[in-house]
Amino acid sequence: MDTSDSFSEKPSLASSVMAPPTTAPSISIALHPLVIINISEHWTRVRAQTGKSSKVYGALLGRQKGRTIELCTSFEMKMDPNPNDDSLEDIDLEFLNTNISQFKQVFSDFDFLGWYTTGGELTERDIVLHKQICTINESPVLLKLDPFGKHTDLPVSVYESVIDIIDGDVKMLFIELEFTLATEEAERIGVDHICQHSHSNTMVQSAVADHLNAQYSAITLLNNRIRVIYEYVKAIKENKNVKKNNEILREIQSLCHRLPVMNSPNFYKEFYTLYNDVTWISYLAVIMQGSNTLNQYLNKFLVMYDKTITKRGRSILI
Repeated sequence: MDTSDSFSEKPSLASSVMAPPTTAPSISIALHPLVIINISEHWTRVRAQTGKSSKVYGALLGRQKGRTIELCTSFEMKMDPNPNDDSLEDIDLEFLNTNISQFKQVFSDFDFLGWYTTGGELTERDIVLHKQICTINESPVLLKLDPFGKHTDLPVSVYESVIDIIDGDVKMLFIELEFTLATEEAERIGVDHICQHSHSNTMVQSAVADHLNAQYSAITLLNNRIRVIYEYVKAIKENKNVKKNNEILREIQSLCHRLPVMNSPNFYKEFYTLYNDVTWISYLAVIMQGSNTLNQYLNKFLVMYDKTITKRGRSILI
């Protein structure tokens, strides 16, 4: 895992939600590019669907070792209307806990470490949502991405919360954290692929796309030549109007003898083992999809069942 230089955004934040500058942070952050890509895709998709710029919210997953937090991936959170103000939203904690447990089953080494949102300066509303997250994680981090940031640095800020006493009242405040970019080989390939296609509308391709295209062309050419040889031998065997050439047949036989691995029992053993593994993975994906559909159906059924019980109870009371 490689790390780059530290980035720290310095926006003009409301002093009412920020701790004094003398307050020292207690943790260090390593941020993976996948998290930034997920948040950018989430915000862009919502803007394309709704036709307006809206805040998006999601959960952050990763690893924590001592005072070092590594943010590896993220997923979207479901928001419910605030019962007291329709213009505000609250986090659906039941949906969040369900998704965390599902991620934990697949990525056992990932923990829920915080949440993300988009926008500029921090507000009191961020404090309210952060307190809701604290019911799941006692010390979560907040990552905020500014889609309209006009500076050259990454438009990303990471915060942790502290409890301070101001004018005799206990209040939650934020501390901005510096972070480093941590990348792995797969992420570097993916980021390079995305950057090459996002810079312009031309047919510029990334290194991985060029490599895959070269492999595809080579395999296609090999397949075509093998088919020519196969059709030639088949025509001779069926006594079609093809002139038999012993020299060509000897070269074909020599080529076949260069592949002794194909006739080895070990080859078939490894081949079928790999084939079974791929098949099991495909079956597992289908089972997981079916389980997810069944889970959603059960949740909707329980909601409707609760509403039915409530209506019956009211009728009896009346």
